Amino acid sequence: MTPVHFSFSSAFILGLMGLAFHRTHLLSALLCLEGMMLSLFIALSVWSLQLEATAYSAAPMLLLAFSACEASAGLALLVATARTHGTDHLQTLNLLQC
Repeated sequence: MTPVHFSFSSAFILGLMGLAFHRTHLLSALLCLEGMMLSLFIALSVWSLQLEATAYSAAPMLLLAFSACEASAGLALLVATARTHGTDHLQTLNLLQC
C-alpha cells in the first residue's frame, strides 16, 4: 500500500470511527460525514488521474455534487432540530416521538 492510499484510507477510517464512537452532537456527526466524503473525493480524484482516462473524470464531480446535497440536508436538519428541541444533542432525539 502506497503512502497516498494509506493516508486516504486512514482519513476515511478516522471519520468513520469518529462517527461511530463520538455521537453526542449532530454537528460533530455531520463533520465526520464531511471528512469521510472529502477523503473519498480526493481518493477518487487521484484514482482517475492515475488511470489517465477521460471517462472517469466526471465521477469526482458527481461525488462532490452529492456531498454538497448531503451537507445542505444535514444543516437543514440541524437547524430544524435546534429550533424544535433547543439543542443538537443526539440523545434528545427520539424517532418514536414524532
